[in-house]
Amino acid sequence: MEPQEQMLEVSGWLRTRRDSGSRSFLELSDGSSLQNLQVLVEDSLEGRQTLQRQLNTGAALRVRGRLLPSPAKGQRLELRAEAITILGEADSASYPLQKKRHSFEFLRTITHLRSRTNALGAVARIRNTLSFAIHRFFQEQGFIQVHTPIITTSDCEGAGEMFTVTTLAAGTGTDPDYSRDFFGRHAGLTVSGQLQAEVYALSHSRVYTFGPTFRAENSNTTRHLAEFWMVEPEMAFCDLEGNMRVAEDLLRFVTSALLKENEADLALFERHIEQGLVHKLSQLETQEFRRLTYSEAISALEQSGRNFTFPVHWGMDLQAEHERYLCEELMQGPLFITNYPAALKPFYMRLDEGEKTVAAMDLLVPGIGELIGGSQREERLDLLQARMQAAGLDLAQYGWYLDLRRYGSVPHAGFGLGFERLVQFCTGMQNIREAILFPRSPGQAPC
Repeated sequence: MEPQEQMLEVSGWLRTRRDSGSRSFLELSDGSSLQNLQVLVEDSLEGRQTLQRQLNTGAALRVRGRLLPSPAKGQRLELRAEAITILGEADSASYPLQKKRHSFEFLRTITHLRSRTNALGAVARIRNTLSFAIHRFFQEQGFIQVHTPIITTSDCEGAGEMFTVTTLAAGTGTDPDYSRDFFGRHAGLTVSGQLQAEVYALSHSRVYTFGPTFRAENSNTTRHLAEFWMVEPEMAFCDLEGNMRVAEDLLRFVTSALLKENEADLALFERHIEQGLVHKLSQLETQEFRRLTYSEAISALEQSGRNFTFPVHWGMDLQAEHERYLCEELMQGPLFITNYPAALKPFYMRLDEGEKTVAAMDLLVPGIGELIGGSQREERLDLLQARMQAAGLDLAQYGWYLDLRRYGSVPHAGFGLGFERLVQFCTGMQNIREAILFPRSPGQAPC
């Protein structure tokens, strides 16, 4: 069916301009999709000579004209301009996005403008689809969203990598008296909303939190950020097996939504970033999520014949090279690794029988390694107290958390999904700083 001619007024930013004789062809984008709208400017347009000096890449325009079938290949429609208004000029001598292709390293130096490029614009749309799909999944599964605090006095991971929040004057020394501080004790930016989510899981059964988290880890790798987003469901009356089922269902749901809603954006990443990306995501709808215990994974690594940079032995923390071998080469797909040594995991994970391992699970996916980490939580008061004491935690400070085991404790479980790692998995981006809109890392906090 041929499109009908119609009058239309559109607004957007000029991506490119091509002059051909008495005509100009403008590519206009409003950011809503990867596809630009071609605007035909003919010599007869009133004020064209004056406009030509202002129609530069990056300029903001309002165009009124007739939407017509396009004779050119690759597009169905074009807008034949009858009036153009320059809403915001862009100086062609200084506007940094003149070329069609820029390195991601360069684009990180202009974070405030990189969203105007095809790749980073597509990342923003993909984040939006994934975020909305995550909320849809949990809402349809009977979860309620809870907003856990960003400022906290509890270090969930116990690693001490928290950013301190303080009103004490600078220069108060290396051991400041936090009893004189705003909250009367040491406070920091949250590394996880899990502990507070457990509070509501033990009153509302199924909850999730989705928000920013912070790690003061001085790491400048392609896998780490100082500020990132976490999806963290917590479920009462749930064990490790149920936890894994929810994680698997969530990943299938959100990637299915992405395949339906962002076909053009995924095609862009398929062409330029990761060949086979769409097939990888499509496979998740039917692919088996394999499972190995930690002990089985160590045995597989020992028998692989590989000379790993980090030697393999039981009790070690698996490194990225081990995780990627297991899911990319051995299993060739998503893999849950369960029942890690207790010494490797935080105090809140439930001890297995024998108390050598805990009911933990990590979901590994090709190209990323660990995407999801979670566990069944320790619901037994005496065992939880013992593990907290062994970790050197102040039981009085965590009295509220222990109360959850004193009053109506139940088996419960949950996990954390790193949202930027999910974006990496769905786009093929190699550096996590391209998976977030405003990356924060050591020495870098643009905008």
